[in-house]
Amino acid sequence: MTTIIADWKHQYLTYNRNVKLFIITNICTQIAMGIFMIMYNFYIRELGYTEQVNGTIISMTALASAIILIPAGIISDKLGRKKVMIYGIFFTTLLLFLRSLFELEHFLVITAFLMGLSMAFLQVSAIPWLAENSTQAQRVHLFSFHFALMMVANVVGNLMGGVISDAFVFLFGLTPLISVRITLLIASVIFLLGILPIFKMEEVKKEKDSKKKEKVPFKTVFKNQKGQLKLIVLFAFAQLLIGFGSGLVVPYLNLYFADRFEASNSVIGIVLSLGQAATAVAMIIGPIVVKKVGEVKAVVFLQLASLPFLLLTAYTENLIIAIIGFLFRQALMNAGNPIQASLVMERVNDSMKGLANSVNQMVFSLGWAMMGPVSTSFVLIYGSYWGYAYVFSITAALYLVSSTYFYFVFKGTSFVKIQKAVAKTS
Repeated sequence: MTTIIADWKHQYLTYNRNVKLFIITNICTQIAMGIFMIMYNFYIRELGYTEQVNGTIISMTALASAIILIPAGIISDKLGRKKVMIYGIFFTTLLLFLRSLFELEHFLVITAFLMGLSMAFLQVSAIPWLAENSTQAQRVHLFSFHFALMMVANVVGNLMGGVISDAFVFLFGLTPLISVRITLLIASVIFLLGILPIFKMEEVKKEKDSKKKEKVPFKTVFKNQKGQLKLIVLFAFAQLLIGFGSGLVVPYLNLYFADRFEASNSVIGIVLSLGQAATAVAMIIGPIVVKKVGEVKAVVFLQLASLPFLLLTAYTENLIIAIIGFLFRQALMNAGNPIQASLVMERVNDSMKGLANSVNQMVFSLGWAMMGPVSTSFVLIYGSYWGYAYVFSITAALYLVSSTYFYFVFKGTSFVKIQKAVAKTS
């Protein structure tokens, strides 16, 4: 354990100033989203709306992201990561405030959609920014650290969300609606603080050839990059399946614990926080797994190992067992994310990094957008036991297909070989 800590400390010290500043931004925004995401479902309930409204709102946010992520990635490649991240945080903060105040359904849906658009600009710039400010030797550790830090910040946010909202009710006598609203507004302020470190970042302008080049048509650029585009598509299909499965379950985990076990906001906040903490630990251990079995096998192993725990959560009626299943599923399934991100960023040119990242996030968001209404409909039709049991089981099947596909497409070879193979067909 001491060796692991020393290794991570050494890695952190090698990161440049831009990376360290972004880490602060990441902490602020993820704490805020940890609060907001755990409390917003309850806000919709306190306003008196049904689960279908909740599903619609989540789907609209994901749909907006799916629509804008690829254009946002291209804009990020063209305008620069720093500028795009500043705009993303500013407009997202504004929409967080509005979502915390609006009560009419159509305003809730519209602002959810707009926030999906604004958040996308921050999402597509983060991974490319880290990739451009690190060496290839640093990336697996850096991405694992980045995702683990997101989980830890979400832990803090989840705990703050549940505890603060309950404190306003029990200590100050506020109504549940007002307490949740104030909690959401606090999250908005914390999110805005994330913009401050970005102003101190220094973006290196991309070098231009001394000789002036004629402008190459957009279509020609993509034709020349056909091999890399095929590589991106191969990976994106696996992400699409994961997105479908995740969209059925992840947005409604707080409702799952509330509906099936009648857990309080504080208990749910603690449980979800523990899940994020477990994921952070798993992500830190991820690079060790990579060293032993390689990147592709590490991803597949971690994802498959999560499936029994997902099914355990689906069918248990015991809260403790449900929590244990949730913790292990959460940690194992998400531990492969930084490894996958590192694989893509290593093999994609700087000029395509924003596009590659946005395609993967787009297909993932598409899964959330399409599955939101499906998940809530299952629960409404079949109830809090069988409804969640069915959607969790479907998710397990989708994860299994995705992992199997990923293994057979990429096993026994490196991404370099794949890239050469697809380039020959260009």
